[in-house]
Amino acid sequence: MREIRYDSVGETLYTEVLDNGLTLYVLQKPDFRQTYACFTTKYGSIDNDFVVPGQSAVRHVPDGIAHFLEHKMFEEEHGDIFLDFAKNGAQTNAFTTFDSTTYLFSSTDKVLDSLSILIDFVQRPYFTDENVEKEKGIIAQEIRMYEDNPFWQVFKGLLQGMYGQHPLATDIAGTVESIYQITKEDLYDCHRTFYHPGNMVLFVIGPMEPDVILEHVVANQAAKGYQPQPPIVRGFPPVPKHPSQALRESRLAVSQPRTMFGFKETAVPVTGQLRQRHEAAMEIALDALLGRGAQLYYALIDEDLADAGFGASYELTEYYGHTMMGGNSNHPEKLAERVKSALQDAAKNGLDPTDFERTKRKAIGRFLSLMDSPQGIANVYTQQMLRGIDVLTTLDFLRVMTVQDVNQALQSHVRNDQFAVSIVRPQS
Repeated sequence: MREIRYDSVGETLYTEVLDNGLTLYVLQKPDFRQTYACFTTKYGSIDNDFVVPGQSAVRHVPDGIAHFLEHKMFEEEHGDIFLDFAKNGAQTNAFTTFDSTTYLFSSTDKVLDSLSILIDFVQRPYFTDENVEKEKGIIAQEIRMYEDNPFWQVFKGLLQGMYGQHPLATDIAGTVESIYQITKEDLYDCHRTFYHPGNMVLFVIGPMEPDVILEHVVANQAAKGYQPQPPIVRGFPPVPKHPSQALRESRLAVSQPRTMFGFKETAVPVTGQLRQRHEAAMEIALDALLGRGAQLYYALIDEDLADAGFGASYELTEYYGHTMMGGNSNHPEKLAERVKSALQDAAKNGLDPTDFERTKRKAIGRFLSLMDSPQGIANVYTQQMLRGIDVLTTLDFLRVMTVQDVNQALQSHVRNDQFAVSIVRPQS
């Protein structure tokens, strides 16, 4: 296996690309008792238009199918996969994002057995007309539950304000109407296209020897006869240049308004390293200006514009980027305007160097804490690696980050014409 040394964090990552295209990563942690594994495909809710291997026409599938497929993978002809893991004392789960789907397990015993179960069930779809129809009712109930959730609705409202009719504004689970259009043939086509080993990453972290993991995975894959697959043709539409709506409002049975607001990214950096640098700079900026150590955070609470749950985050991929800020507020419009004004002032005048240094040290501390979390490392590493970013180099970026880097990131991001607001108000 090829070794990648990260001297700044004292870690060595072992990696191998198998003959069928699967990329394996093993991070050995001899002092850990638990092993954690993630099996991730670069396939999420935004991948609704694509060309099935062996065909030529672009195929469109219903919204929510990536999430639906994730649910269905846990049901096999012999029964429930959760029970198979439980027999080995392992816990399993899965989740779908806009651009990836991850299956995982954690265990302290019978790791190789559980690793086989993980790989096998993800690569062995079992769909029937009957079990697909049954799942539609389950997911429809899940979607309806989220329709009454103010946290989810204000988040979805902001995405719709920022991205309009783009797939990024569509609920990851789809709609009740869209999931009832899904057929087992759709699911098989999606699995065939996106669940090929060449589109997937397997990350294992724990005490076992990397060569033992590699030998086990190679034997597992060799028995399945996968043939190389050409690059996937995705029909991903361009991201809108400006927000679709500056303000979106809705009403729910809540006692207090809730708001989220933020800026769309205007120009996504081309390379993974540039995106990583920009994302780190924006996270430092938001923490310095709006985090729990910032003067503005406490001023917003004192002025009754926000409560202690107020927060801010930043996300950046090769397709899109945005800030998201907000929380409960008795005066949501005033809160949004006050925060926007503060960010505009910071973009114009720059961060206070003392605040920057304090926040930079916090960011370094958070990253070092992540290195002690097998689940955190595995989840973040696999998702970001598929986005072209090596998370284990984060400390190198943070150590050389300057206040000028952060100021430049703010100046490029904080644009008045890229600002959008979502508010959920109490019903009359």
